[in-house]
This record gives sequence, structure tokens and C-alpha cells, in this order.
Amino acid sequence: MIKPLKTSFINKDTIVALATPQGIGAIGIIRVTGPNALPICNQLFATKSLKKINLDKKASHTVHFGVIHDGDVILDEVLLTLFKAPTSYTAEDTIEISCHGSGFIQQHIIQLIVKTGARMAQSGEFTLRAFLNGKLDLSQAEAVADLISSNSSSSHQIAIEQMRGGFSSKIKLLRQNLIDFASLIELELDFSEEDVEFADRSDLKNLVNAIHRIVQRLIDSFEVGNVIKNGIPVAIVGKPNAGKSTLLNVLLEEDRAIVSEIAGTTRDVIEDEITIDGVLFRFIDTAGIRDTTDIIESIGVEKTFQQIKLSSIAIYLFDAHEITPSELQPIVDELVPHLHNSHLLLVANKIDKEDLGYIKKEFAAFPDMLFISAKERIYIDELKQQLVALFDSKTVNVTETIVTNARHVEALRHTNVALQRVLDGLNTGVTGDFLAMDIRQALHYLGTITGEISTDDLLSNIFSRFCIGK
Repeated sequence: MIKPLKTSFINKDTIVALATPQGIGAIGIIRVTGPNALPICNQLFATKSLKKINLDKKASHTVHFGVIHDGDVILDEVLLTLFKAPTSYTAEDTIEISCHGSGFIQQHIIQLIVKTGARMAQSGEFTLRAFLNGKLDLSQAEAVADLISSNSSSSHQIAIEQMRGGFSSKIKLLRQNLIDFASLIELELDFSEEDVEFADRSDLKNLVNAIHRIVQRLIDSFEVGNVIKNGIPVAIVGKPNAGKSTLLNVLLEEDRAIVSEIAGTTRDVIEDEITIDGVLFRFIDTAGIRDTTDIIESIGVEKTFQQIKLSSIAIYLFDAHEITPSELQPIVDELVPHLHNSHLLLVANKIDKEDLGYIKKEFAAFPDMLFISAKERIYIDELKQQLVALFDSKTVNVTETIVTNARHVEALRHTNVALQRVLDGLNTGVTGDFLAMDIRQALHYLGTITGEISTDDLLSNIFSRFCIGK
């Protein structure tokens, strides 16, 4: 059970906000939470004949049909869903009003609730209250924002796992193991004059080594997690008129990039995203790589090499009729130094089914090469499948604990620095008070991940990024 947090954020206000997107739609949901949620709604919610409905006597997790009224004026027929404390999202009395999706109706109801005693919620305040009241820890609360913004099955799966406490549980277990040993070290300090050791130093060393490895594995997972969250960057590179822009348009199934017979049309990077088999890919069409005296085009070529360094996968696309195998190898050798933990995928373009056998035989020295026609959309599905396969082979088991949050990975790095100091101290035989100090540092940084240690500034920074109704 997560303990409620003591902080200056705690207050007794009742808050209200629109929980669905702004604009006209079939349904709008207005969320109210706080100690006066029921008394406020008791004044405004009634049967169609304006007979009062006493929500205090209704069971939690029930839905009621009625009207929202301002005196004798009926604003809308609504469904009211009742969640009583502490079994609600915020652990407070909470009501969700499902009304018709007119912007006028929604704002009128919200203004009426404010007039009756609530105030407008701030960004992320509902989830902040869930955290402060012990319904979620801090990493779970942050996962709520990730879940809302997830745009692929992979990012969704990671956010769900973190929101359900998978990451939190691992951090809390590591922290508890350290706390158990830290308490023995602290006990030694109380008996320093007797020169006794309650904490076995070899066991402590084994524990710290084990935690150090786990934390490092979590840190290493951030590269994968960040890519899953923001999209796998795929740079499409090649000579001018190799068909890069055509390929981008075909992959995106829209005319995103200008296609022209004139070499050097693309002078800057063009970027867009698509999801393939539940994985989000971020494709970057780059300027053609060639020697040029055009200053603007040369800047584009320089940016191309920058994008290769930043990509997880670099597609080198070339005209199969214009480059020979002997010419291709020096190009590959030139590209390899620009790759940074990324995979180079060679793709021969502008083939047709009639000459495919001959071209495959000609480029037999490159066994992993793909052969496509972007213009005729030949073997594009095979290219997509290969991209997903490369992603799977590099990463990916999203059921494992994967770190996607930059704040978390920074805290883990600080944790590992403190743990390394503990190991160094054990190896050099430092006294228990120095060991205790470094263990406390590791505990501190682990605690900042789950919110067991937090500041108001940190909470403000995190929850200000949420939408207002969440």
C-alpha cells in the first residue's frame, strides 16, 4: 500500500475540469473531485421532473440518469457516474458527468459547478491527488501521461506495465534490500565503541554488486525505451534521384516529399511517422549524398550525415541500374564510420520483376540486400517486414522492465555512482559511517523515482505537463 504524501500541495478544494478533448463531439465528460463533490452535485443533479437525487445515499461505482439544472432551467440530460472515497481514482469523492458534446453545454455546466463551490483544476491535478493520496506512486503517475500519449502498441504496452507498477516494484525491492543492510550499518554506529559488525561485509558487497548490475541494465534499457516511446528513427539516404522521396511517400501513403526528376530537389530533412505491426517508425528523408558546389545543397548533405549518426536504422537506397557492386562497396565503407549503434540496410531501387533475378545475382556479394521498386510499389511490404525484424532483433522484449523516462534514468545513474562508492569503500575497508552515507545517497536517488522522496518543485514540473482533465 502506498502511503499518502505530506506536502504543501494537499488542500481541501473541490476541483472540476473537462476530461474529454475540447470541441464538439457526441459526448463530453466533466470530472469533479474533492470533499464537496457530492454536496455540489446534489444541488445541480435531479430527475427529469427536477426531483432531488441524494447522491450520499447511492452506492459507489453506480451510474444515474437525470438532468443538470440551474434553478428551474434544465441544461442537459446526463449520466452521472459516482465514485465514493476512497475507491476512486483520486481516493476522494469523485463524480463524472457525461453530457452532450456541445461546447456551450460543457462550459455552462462547468461554470455552474464552479459557481456552486468548486474551482477549476490545474494541469494534472487529478493524477497529482491520486499520487498524494497514495493511489499511485510517482513513476506510476508519470506512466499515466505516457499511456495517454502512446501512439504504438509497443509504447502502449510499456506504459501499461509501468502504470500497473512493474517498474515501481523492481525499484522498491532494490531499495528495501539496501534499507535492510543500511539499518544494520546504522546499528553498528550506535555501538561504535564496542567495535562490532552487524552487517556482514561480504554479503553487503554481493548485494551491492547485484543491485549495481540490475540498475545498469535498467539504464541500458533507456536507449531502447526512448526509441520505442518516440519512434524508431530511420534515415533514408542515397545519391540524388535514387528515389528516396518516392520511397518516403510510398511508406507514408501520402505525398509528403516533393518528387522530381531534377537531382538535388530535397535540400533539408523531411520527417514523418508511421506504425508498422505495432511499432512506431520515424522516417527521415534526407538530401542526396554527392559532391556539390551549391552551398545550400551542401548544408543538406551535411545534415544527412548527422541524421545517419542519430538513426537506429539507415536505409541506403540506390538505383540498381546506375551503381555496380564494385562501386557500392566504397560507398558502404564511407557510410560505416557515420553509424552509431545503428544498422545499415542496403536497398536496391527501380527494379522490376523481369530483371530481378539478374540483379540479385549481380549483387550476390551483399546477401542482406533488399530489392524494390518504390514507384511501382514492388516489395514494399518486404521492406516493412525487414524493418520490424531489425527492431525485434535489437531490442525487444517489451514485457521486460524498460525505462522510458529521462528523469528516471538520471536518478538511476546517480544511484550507480553512489553504489560504486559503496563498493570502493568496501574494497578499501572504510568505516561504517562512510558506507552508511553512500548507501543513504543510493536510497535517496531510488526514492526520487517512486516519489518516496520528492519536492514540491519536482511535483510541479512533472504534473504541469499533464492535460487539465487528468
